Amino acid sequence: MSKNVYQKLQLARLLLQEKKLNKSGKNKFAGYEYFELQDFLPAAQTIFSDTGLCPVFRVFDDRATLTIVNVDNPEDYLVFNAPMASAELKGCHPVQNLGASISYLRRYLYVNALEIVEHDALDATTGRDAAPAQAPKPVAKPAPAPAPKQAPAQTDSGAQVVKAAELPQQGWEIKVSGETGSADWMGLVETSADTLLGLATSADDVMTIYKRNKQLFEEVKAQDAVFFKDLMDKFTATKKKFTEAV
Repeated sequence: MSKNVYQKLQLARLLLQEKKLNKSGKNKFAGYEYFELQDFLPAAQTIFSDTGLCPVFRVFDDRATLTIVNVDNPEDYLVFNAPMASAELKGCHPVQNLGASISYLRRYLYVNALEIVEHDALDATTGRDAAPAQAPKPVAKPAPAPAPKQAPAQTDSGAQVVKAAELPQQGWEIKVSGETGSADWMGLVETSADTLLGLATSADDVMTIYKRNKQLFEEVKAQDAVFFKDLMDKFTATKKKFTEAV
């Protein structure tokens, strides 16, 4: 008699448990290491194939799912769910916004389905007394001068091309959801900043990203000064890359 999906999944968990896996992810805010997808997914996919299972990951508006299907009987399957958490980067394509959280959700679901033992993030953050963030003083901001209009570049077919550096300045603004100061919130801020720095094409872009999100970064600094320093080091390194190239 062939095994059902529960029996096969339990076997897959035991086989993965025998593998020597190394954690490459580091949560600088809470001070612990964790498994990234690359640490366990290749081994897990091989085990799934050997045990007759097929994982199917999907993303919906309100949730992400991981369906474990018994390939010998496709109607025999298990579904693992996780609610969506998002990072909103103004001026970016919706796919880029999803990219800030989709890897986290995918990793979370695989860890849950395979019962991979991880560090307890709740224990790591419980009891940490964050310094209270001071309310910023209101500052009158002059209206920005209109940018000079330039003819958009075109492809061979005549279609217009808009580069990231040509986005309006408000496009560099970062908005993240979740509880301010939590490990997930800090992680989304870091991922969002990394995404925007990856879109920057000049030292001026780097400075604009910082200035547009200065209040957010000050809040990060109030929560964790070490985390803030690491984040600012990325800005310095990116700006240096552009200035040295001139």
